[in-house]
Amino acid sequence: MSRVCSICGKGQTSGNNVSHSNRKTKRTFSANVQKVSYLKDGKAVSGYVCTRCMKSDKVERV
Repeated sequence: MSRVCSICGKGQTSGNNVSHSNRKTKRTFSANVQKVSYLKDGKAVSGYVCTRCMKSDKVERV
């Protein structure tokens, strides 16, 4: 299971490392997801949730 937010679906994106001489190589940007337990339909479940969803109160933590 990849580290993807179970609320909004935010996950890994790709981009470039750019050196001083402007050479480009591929790299990945990981989303800031934390493994938390939260309420879903009145039951406590655990999963990965991004910090933006936690800050905006889309999730009620247990």
